Amino acid sequence: AALPEVDLMIRTGGDTRISNFLLWQLSDAELWFTDKSWPEFSKQDFIGAIADFASRQRRFGGLGVNE
Repeated sequence: AALPEVDLMIRTGGDTRISNFLLWQLSDAELWFTDKSWPEFSKQDFIGAIADFASRQRRFGGLGVNE
């Protein structure tokens, strides 16, 4: 309960699902998927995920049209 909201969830291993993992906490999070397994996931991969996240237009549940 004392943790901040999740903004980005990175899923490794090629699965493009969350498998009921932190279902409520991920409801407003951005998801990023990679085919790489966790042991092969590098610092450069992490930087790439963060860069992709930073480039996204987040609407926080809004429609994004003249809010």
